[in-house]
Amino acid sequence: MKLRIALYCALGGLPMVIAAMGAGHFAWWWISGVVLAAAFVPVALFGPRSFLGQFAVIAPLLAIITVLCTWSEALIFAAGFREHATQNLIGALVMYFIVAIVLAALAPALKLNKASGGIVEHRPVASMIALIAVCGMAYAVYYLIFGAITYQFFTKGYYPEAAKIAQNLGVWFWVIQFTRGAVMTIAVLPVIYTLRMTRWQTAIAVGALIWVAGGLAPLLVPNAFMGTTQRIIHIFEILTQNASLGITAGLLLRPKQGAMSAAPDSQGLLRHAG
Repeated sequence: MKLRIALYCALGGLPMVIAAMGAGHFAWWWISGVVLAAAFVPVALFGPRSFLGQFAVIAPLLAIITVLCTWSEALIFAAGFREHATQNLIGALVMYFIVAIVLAALAPALKLNKASGGIVEHRPVASMIALIAVCGMAYAVYYLIFGAITYQFFTKGYYPEAAKIAQNLGVWFWVIQFTRGAVMTIAVLPVIYTLRMTRWQTAIAVGALIWVAGGLAPLLVPNAFMGTTQRIIHIFEILTQNASLGITAGLLLRPKQGAMSAAPDSQGLLRHAG
């Protein structure tokens, strides 16, 4: 099993080298892909059993968290990024779509999924919607606390105009952060509601996924907008914000009364996942 997991990570990281054809840093892109694939190991082991089920869990997460959320943040604060913003968005969506296909195919091909007869318990729809809003508010709070600390002590020199940009946006800045938190929570709902793990295990796995997909993996690769020190600072900043959101979402959206029931696996967010 360990060898198959290692193969899943190594092979799952290969699609990321597509970006190296134009940007260089082949080794860093592959390492980034390996780290990203490693974050999806719990999904491969305890998530949906089929290719379509795996893809339906992985693709939305990558499209929303890895691409759209990081792209929108760069659009607000990185002036040099805006020149090729649309081109960067389309290119990233295509590349991570390929990553999702490869990871979804590798899990069943390597026979990684551990069979289980239980089902994952879900919140009622009304409760789920309300808790997604709570997660959005929680993310805004995490962003305020950890973002302010990071900016004040570490990144103020890199983004001298950031405070002015946020001030100019006014209340819309916090609407944006609330929306980002809610949207990221929606992106990980398929993970939360298909992982056949305990509530706490799921929360930690989701926290790690949001951090790796939304910060660690993309920031491992050198880029034209950030130096090494700057990227390291942001990796830890995003850890405090995204991992906190993921753990919060996992704990709130999975019912407290046991993560699994004894009934057959005939229900779930993705009915074709079996």
